Amino acid sequence: MAPEDPASAVAQGLLDAYFADRAITFVGGQYRPKPADPATLRAPDGAFLVAWSGDEAVGCGALRRLGPSRFEVKHLYVAPVGRGQGTGAALLAALEARAAELGATEVVLDTNSALEVANRLYTTRGYASVPAYNDNPNATTWFLKPLG
Repeated sequence: MAPEDPASAVAQGLLDAYFADRAITFVGGQYRPKPADPATLRAPDGAFLVAWSGDEAVGCGALRRLGPSRFEVKHLYVAPVGRGQGTGAALLAALEARAAELGATEVVLDTNSALEVANRLYTTRGYASVPAYNDNPNATTWFLKPLG
């Protein structure tokens, strides 16, 4: 894992792939991309991490501050070449650690129930389902994990 500027070509390439993948696999209507403002994904109020396999960027994930001690995980994505190798779990763990470094006591995220692998990852890592905390039209499930 390595930090990356969210506006860099590497980050934007991964985000483009993420949104394209979501549009193709979206269940329940038309997917509406909701990219986070890159400025909100930079320290001290956020972070953007890239997973690398050699010289190839194979995944990404971001954080943005929602409150003094609450951060949101955004755009967790693993490219097909990086799937099935623990990349998503490693990215999520790194994002949680970074959130704690930035003062988070909890992290939240939203997802769609059709993303079964992602939902399994979140529950395995200790996330619990909570009521909706935003109005994301693509989300059907919201999670929270206390840190610390």
